[in-house]
Amino acid sequence: MTIAHKILGLLLLTALPLTGNTGADHEFHLSKCLIEYNSSEQALQISMHLFIDDLEDALRLKGQDNLQIGTPKEDPQAETYLRAYLAEHFVLTVNGQKVEHTFLGKEPGEDPLSLWCYIEVPAISNLRSLQVKNSILTETFADQKNLISVVGPGQRKGYFILEKDNPNSEALQFN
Repeated sequence: MTIAHKILGLLLLTALPLTGNTGADHEFHLSKCLIEYNSSEQALQISMHLFIDDLEDALRLKGQDNLQIGTPKEDPQAETYLRAYLAEHFVLTVNGQKVEHTFLGKEPGEDPLSLWCYIEVPAISNLRSLQVKNSILTETFADQKNLISVVGPGQRKGYFILEKDNPNSEALQFN
């Protein structure tokens, strides 16, 4: 990853509010994700910001229609479909081994068009390396970019911009 990619990732993750326009379509398709290693809890704690309409478009392609995520009319199965989608499209490899993550929940974003999802990977006593596959929404939008910021042990940081043709990060080393 070049310095330019790191700087762009840092700027986008810290400065970009990711609010949508008032129309039905976005000018661009972007998600952001923060992965933090909590050494006292020995867990990876993940927060992911997605646009609800984009997520519903992706789930519609899988046959789940009219979910109305984040509204009072939300389909009772919406969270089940969301969990399955994230498990398929967001894969973590810790210390060379793929790990399962636990979906903790979701909440509306700062604007009514977005959603925060919270995920955790418990029982990681020694994080030595981390690799991320994030293909979220890339099957739906050819221009989808998934920005990932990682804060590992000792506050060591890494940044990735993943997309359809490159959904896998390089492995970050923390030892």
